[in-house]
Amino acid sequence: MNRAGIVVVAASLLVGAGVSPVAAKPARVTVVASFYPLAWAAQEVGGHRVEVTDLTPSGAEPHDLELTTDDRDAIEDADLVIVLGGGFQPAVEQAAEQRDGPTLTIIEELPATDRARARDDPHIWLDPVLMKLAVVDIANVLHRLGGVRTRRAATTISSLLSLDLTFRAGLGDCARDVIVTSHEAFGWLASRYGLTQEAIAGIDPEAEPDPKRLGDLARTKGVTTIFTEDLVSPKVAETVAREAGGLRTQVLSPLESLSTAQRARRDDYVTVMLANLEKLRAALGCR
Repeated sequence: MNRAGIVVVAASLLVGAGVSPVAAKPARVTVVASFYPLAWAAQEVGGHRVEVTDLTPSGAEPHDLELTTDDRDAIEDADLVIVLGGGFQPAVEQAAEQRDGPTLTIIEELPATDRARARDDPHIWLDPVLMKLAVVDIANVLHRLGGVRTRRAATTISSLLSLDLTFRAGLGDCARDVIVTSHEAFGWLASRYGLTQEAIAGIDPEAEPDPKRLGDLARTKGVTTIFTEDLVSPKVAETVAREAGGLRTQVLSPLESLSTAQRARRDDYVTVMLANLEKLRAALGCR
């Protein structure tokens, strides 16, 4: 089934199978996802038919994840393992390659041009359009394993389509189009919605920042805000903001995991993305 057919997931994904997945496999499908956005997608489309384990603990940095013995056992025993790929989580990807069961590598399912770019910048889940494609891929694999609910898959796809339209409308008429971030995590989001990302560091958040360059951006592009991240200390960005001429700082979530506070508020992928949108609109002077 190709992606065009999945929005057949939206209407008749399971009907075409000719049998009830629940009848074929009554037990819940066990899914191990390497970090939060993939775990969210699997849970959303599977509902009570899946048991999802997120390998990245709440508030943890997924890049640096080291697997425990229990993690490795979970990867080996799962009906499905979902990883991003592209070297985003090397330890998880290596363990997944060694297992006997099916593994879905999201980046490898992208269209060829996006796949090549994602190997350099893997933050594709911050683009709602590519996140929708990831949900489609997850729904297709779970369908074959008997762990997808048609209505939930359709609802999830619809919510991502709606999120994309909301971003297009929200960022469609702004006084500025440059966003300054702690490091280059928001390039996919920026390019999707006609923005330019400038980072105080590159893909590597440990790189040395350049306050003079940011001061120049403030003068020439009207930049008012440096966006920090919730899993990275804001101290460097705050210092650079002062040295660049008194810029503001604001937290923009890269959605690599949810904090304890976000979980307590029952936040999820969509609510955090909408919160990001409001912060972007304020910084860019959108109407």
